Amino acid sequence: MGYPFHRGRRLRRTANLRELVSETRLSPGQLVMPLFVCPGDNVRNAIRSMPGNFQLSVDQTVETCAELADHGINNVILFGIPETKDAVGSSGYAEDGIVPTAIRALRERFDDLTIWADVCMCEYTDHGHCGVITDGDVDNDATLPLLARASLTYAKAGADIVAPSDMMDGRIGAVRDALDENGLEKVVIVSYAAKYASGFYGPFRDAAESPPQFGDRRSYQMDPPNVREALREVEMDLDEGADIVMVKPALPYLDVICRVKSEFDVPVAAYNVSGEFSMLHAAAQNGWLDLEKVMMESLIGIRRAGADIILTYFAKDVAKLLAR
Repeated sequence: MGYPFHRGRRLRRTANLRELVSETRLSPGQLVMPLFVCPGDNVRNAIRSMPGNFQLSVDQTVETCAELADHGINNVILFGIPETKDAVGSSGYAEDGIVPTAIRALRERFDDLTIWADVCMCEYTDHGHCGVITDGDVDNDATLPLLARASLTYAKAGADIVAPSDMMDGRIGAVRDALDENGLEKVVIVSYAAKYASGFYGPFRDAAESPPQFGDRRSYQMDPPNVREALREVEMDLDEGADIVMVKPALPYLDVICRVKSEFDVPVAAYNVSGEFSMLHAAAQNGWLDLEKVMMESLIGIRRAGADIILTYFAKDVAKLLAR
């Protein structure tokens, strides 16, 4: 029977009723906060294109993680901004590099913080690409040992999770082998399995100081029209030893998140990237949108599509809002 016997509005009448029958829930434990670590002491450089985000020295990274923990955010992913860059991104795998230094400082301070380390060469190379350049092109196979070496360095420093984001073929297998051969088989691999060549990364490149100095990344990041290709990439990475797979960006690729979640029985992460974050802030600053409402609606949409984990620059703001 339909109306008036059944009335859908009965269950929407109050906030408590709506919460009682909510089909999709968001909690601080599902969120990962990206942080940008830079050299120096007491450094807190505002990132102009990403309101409320900063390049942080190691000491400020530690203090920021303490603040995040107070709000129930116990997952962070670290991106490094090195003092020097070179053609092979050696600062990215140096044991005294900025990310392993930060990992050690965090591990000394926190027992229950889950530390993710992004694994890529783009922040550390003087050309800004995600791998070694040979004859003007990114050399896939020459890059794999460097990614494995960086992952091993971060894991030895105390990272719980390494997250290769470079989109080189075979990198998950190379990383898994390096970890297992060195007694680090407990370290989790989160693969940026379906990372698209997106225009939504612009503010991140300001934050990480990593734009390519020539060309673009379309020869190794995925082409936006393709979904079946994403599923093949996910399957290959799982076969090579990935524990969690990621779709990046999130909002323009909700269909991809949904397909990945429905076809693979593994945890799925989604990266709510810098451009998605910054465009909402820009609209809110112009008075066009209510930031809190669209922030929550966006992240609920990502969860509803199938993401178990969301990497987002909104993490602290969401946690504060949920605690009200």
